[in-house]
Amino acid sequence: AYFVLQVIYARRKHKISPPETRGHPEFERIFRAQDPRLPQDLAPLSFLGVAAACGLLYLYTRFKYFQGYAVDAQGRLRPLYASTWLLWLLLGLAGGAHFLLPRSSTWTAALAQPLQLLGA
Repeated sequence: AYFVLQVIYARRKHKISPPETRGHPEFERIFRAQDPRLPQDLAPLSFLGVAAACGLLYLYTRFKYFQGYAVDAQGRLRPLYASTWLLWLLLGLAGGAHFLLPRSSTWTAALAQPLQLLGA
């Protein structure tokens, strides 16, 4: 909010009305420093970070399931429940990503590029 306010103050100071993004060099520096695209880029990245963390936790619980089952059949139950819960959470995150995240942005192209290189 602070950065947005600085842009507003610079617009008023240099008499630059929206949607104009060019004008006085001081205004242009403040506008570029604020970078209005940053929150749009952070949301998908944080979403992906949560999904990645859940995926790692899922792998860990599956490993604990294997260890517990190898020792005793009852030792598998707690990791089984945890991994099931994490799978539901990952499914919810995937659904949320499908419906909430923007489709045509640079980050989706950046994520798709390694898959294209692998021929997937």
